[in-house]
Amino acid sequence: MSESLLPNIIQFISQIDPFDKVPKPALRELASQVQITYLSKGEEIALFVEGEEKFLYIVRTGSMEQRKADGVLRARLGQEDLFGFTFLETEINTDDGYKAIAIEPSLLYLIPHSALQQLFKSSPESAEYFASKAQVRLKSALDVVWSDKEKGLFIKRVKEVGSGRVAVVQANQSIQAVAHEMRIVQRTSCAVIYDGDKLVGLITDRDMTKRVIALGASIDQPVSTVMTYSPLTISPDDLVLHAASVMMQFNIRNLPIVEDNKVIGLLTTSHLVQNHRVQAIFLIEKIKYANSVNALSEFTAERQAIFEALVEGKVAPEITGQVMTLIMDSYTRRLIQIAIDKLGPPPCEFSWIVAGSHARNEVHMLSDQDNAIVLADDATDSDKIYFKHLANIVCNGLASCDYPLCSGNFMATNPKWLQPVAVWKEYYKKWVATPEYERLLNISVFLEIRSVYGNNEFETTLRDALHANIQSNRQFLPSLVRDAVTTHPPLGIFNSLVLEKSGQNTKTLNIKKYAITLIIDLARIYGLAVESDVSATDQRFRDAYEKGQLTEDAYKNIIGAYDFILSFRFSHQLEALKRGEEPNNHIDPNSFGSFERGHLKDAFRIIAELQESVKLKFGAR
Repeated sequence: MSESLLPNIIQFISQIDPFDKVPKPALRELASQVQITYLSKGEEIALFVEGEEKFLYIVRTGSMEQRKADGVLRARLGQEDLFGFTFLETEINTDDGYKAIAIEPSLLYLIPHSALQQLFKSSPESAEYFASKAQVRLKSALDVVWSDKEKGLFIKRVKEVGSGRVAVVQANQSIQAVAHEMRIVQRTSCAVIYDGDKLVGLITDRDMTKRVIALGASIDQPVSTVMTYSPLTISPDDLVLHAASVMMQFNIRNLPIVEDNKVIGLLTTSHLVQNHRVQAIFLIEKIKYANSVNALSEFTAERQAIFEALVEGKVAPEITGQVMTLIMDSYTRRLIQIAIDKLGPPPCEFSWIVAGSHARNEVHMLSDQDNAIVLADDATDSDKIYFKHLANIVCNGLASCDYPLCSGNFMATNPKWLQPVAVWKEYYKKWVATPEYERLLNISVFLEIRSVYGNNEFETTLRDALHANIQSNRQFLPSLVRDAVTTHPPLGIFNSLVLEKSGQNTKTLNIKKYAITLIIDLARIYGLAVESDVSATDQRFRDAYEKGQLTEDAYKNIIGAYDFILSFRFSHQLEALKRGEEPNNHIDPNSFGSFERGHLKDAFRIIAELQESVKLKFGAR
């Protein structure tokens, strides 16, 4: 290559991710080995020829498209875009290959595979930037931009904080024997009590004082006579913030950590006090004791500050969603309690159900309300009037706290979504049996439900009814698939992205419409296919993988894509909040460079490939 061209090549590629991270001497050496080729419109590149050199390609000018062996579009590429990562693999599987075609006159830079291998030897940290698998590149991007440093107690898992020291006793043991086990053997202030292999109770040293010593009870009687029945428990993988929220909500000081029905430890209030103060925990505490809607509305700025701290702290997006969900749960429960204080005790059993992002534990600063009330089957018309007033207080209260009313009116204030269990079961039966447009819209909202107040068994009853109906109607999943694949991620990315063509956001990418919603829809289909009881998007994909519906590669790819896109959206929302603007999902493509654009393309391609896979797997035509 002519030395006169070298400065131009270096200047061009040094601005492109990941070359901008390569040390300058190594970048100059790499650039000196670049080959240049010109393609006329319609000309094809032979990406892999047995025995010949392989290359990584950079589009200098023009545009290219990649097509799979069956002709399906893989991606469209413009200036500064790279392709050929697949051929950096040591083992080549030509069955998974694709061809690249110029769709207008194009000039390409070709970097020999051998030159890249030499770079990796001299600069090992560069290898991940050029990793051939999309999941590795996306993970690398998250590691670089959103590192996993210590973020404080509240995003730790319970198993990282709780104590492994716990007394485990049987219900028929005497009070004295249990006290001996607690104080002398295990040296703990709490014992968990089993009846055979079933956890049935809990007792603390405070309970011993109040229920035994103060009342003069015989220490020879069974501990079951003074224990707390059916104690609340926590999973080792739950967030400490969730555990703290439960402890505050129910005013308890000890939470057994249970895995596979076995108590493996204990979380106590002292574990929280001994660690750092947690802003989100104290906000939840403030919400719990707020005595009016006006008092609750004053916490909006603090909630926003927590969101900003989570995003700026590079906390994993799924944890950010869980933390913001716990806060929204607290607002909802407190407003229900305020309504009950005003209206009097509920006339029948009920469950306040949340749906959408709230049910999925994926709340963010744009989340609106999706909720409903499920009543006991013996509810009367008079009872419904009570709950209509309760719904008005709660929904309007949430709106006052900057949780917008649902534009589609999927709220408990709508009489349609305030019904007994039997009516809800009939809804699900009709929606699944004849998933026409309106019914498909309804069920898409209420396919994810979670009880945040009242009788939790109603949630379980409805979910079981949903799964039973889906199992008896083989056409329902294909209907969901057809709806989920009508929108395609923007594979055609050039110097800009697929943009909104109307409205005030004329020149922006709607990251929710073209990526996040598509991933959520795909997770929903896979979750229902394996009868998953979870609503969170990442957990649904995990269940599908564990039950053999997703390959390991497909699972890792889509999780990596989802994490990257969520982090990208959160960062966009954070910047808007810092500017004092209303956060949204519309991103100006001029606001990010080749790094973000390159990884977005990886994510979009992964979504498109999973859409194709779900069509084949679940029978959509």
